Amino acid sequence: MIVTESQAITEGDLKLQEKIGYSMGDLACNLIYTTVCTYLLFFYTNVYGLSAEVAATMFLIVRVMDAVVDPIVGTFVDKHTFKQGKFRPYLLYGAIPFAILGILCFTTPDFGDGLKIIYAYATYIGLSLIYTTINIPYGALTAAMTRNNKTVVSMTSIRMLCANFGGLLVAFGVPVIVTMISGSYTGEDARFGWQLTMGVYSVVGALLLLYCYSKTTERVRLDVKNDKNVKFKDLFHQFKVNRPLVVLSLFFIILFGMNAVSNSIGVYFITYNCARPDLAQWYGLLGTLPAFFLLPLVPKLNKLLGKVRLLEISLFLGIVGAAMLYIVSADNITMIFIARFISACGMIVAGGFMWALIPETIEYGEYKTGKRLSGMIYAIIGFFFKFGLALGGIIPGFMLAHFGYVANQVQTPEALSGILITTTLIPIVFLIVAIVDISFYNLDDKKYKEIIQVIENRKTEVNQVGPVNVSHV
Repeated sequence: MIVTESQAITEGDLKLQEKIGYSMGDLACNLIYTTVCTYLLFFYTNVYGLSAEVAATMFLIVRVMDAVVDPIVGTFVDKHTFKQGKFRPYLLYGAIPFAILGILCFTTPDFGDGLKIIYAYATYIGLSLIYTTINIPYGALTAAMTRNNKTVVSMTSIRMLCANFGGLLVAFGVPVIVTMISGSYTGEDARFGWQLTMGVYSVVGALLLLYCYSKTTERVRLDVKNDKNVKFKDLFHQFKVNRPLVVLSLFFIILFGMNAVSNSIGVYFITYNCARPDLAQWYGLLGTLPAFFLLPLVPKLNKLLGKVRLLEISLFLGIVGAAMLYIVSADNITMIFIARFISACGMIVAGGFMWALIPETIEYGEYKTGKRLSGMIYAIIGFFFKFGLALGGIIPGFMLAHFGYVANQVQTPEALSGILITTTLIPIVFLIVAIVDISFYNLDDKKYKEIIQVIENRKTEVNQVGPVNVSHV
């Protein structure tokens, strides 16, 4: 049953079943897209047969395309409402194409070098486009389900638990399953193992997206006139007036860039620097394991520390962990794993909590402009998020090429040094910049409640006396 917008604010918590149903969407996306972000570079260089430089260039070009496509998709989402809702239909119709393209990305065709590169571009671009058309409306669905800030934080915590569970299944499960099927996760003999493993993950991901569609309800419905008032240029106006959105967008690209670089280079670091390819799945596991005891604490930590302080402490933990990885000898596996665990604790809290801030930027944008641009704002965030993820292919790829990495060979000291720098020093730089950026976030709980009240008063006045001027404070 669809309830009124005011009820969506005052009713309080959504039922746990709906929160879990919504969260399955992130589990689905992580099973497919996190596999791409974590392992596609390694698959291209060590299994598919591309050079690191060619693969890195591909990641860069695809992200440039996303720069064009994301705002177009966001504008389309905001301008159209369907029978099943404004956001949910994309989950229904995008699930199966998403799964098919996920499988194709990890399939190695029997082509010559030139055609193999074309095939890789086509499948990766296709996957990125369908991911955009699912992820933008999926993210915007949060703000359509409720306007209760506490509910959003609670729902986001559950969502991030599911997302990290998906990340765990990817980080630990993928190399294990591929090795079980093919005997190894590297080399040409591993091709079928990668294809079959991605087939299983993609099918499960598609089913979870359909489950998410069936269990969620859009409560915050807008007048269809809002669809007609949305214009592409509103995207640029948001960057002019919406300071929390600007800060959060930069934070997304920085933090997910750091995470993506660490995750992508991690399999190289444990395989070559530590000379322990048998521990790759455990190294990956430690990157997600802290989520299961830390994310349930995020609402309480937010209440105790406040948004900015919570994020600053989390980022500092990430710096400590990365610095330890740089200092500790690569053959000291115990300390390597401790450092990985410390870094993961900080990154999981920061990476999980930041998603709860997006609905605030939507409300702030509506407060400043009078237009509720959920799809467009999630498109902005989505672009920076995905570009950050792409850095996991771009930066490690070019670093590996620069330092002379050769796949499936004993690496030179220069190549090992490049892997170490990419694993540690580059993420530290990212995290320092992230701390500076988030210090400019100026939307606390008190101000957020005031903004919600202004928006509701404005709607009441419109219903009683007609249009009113919006605030430009």
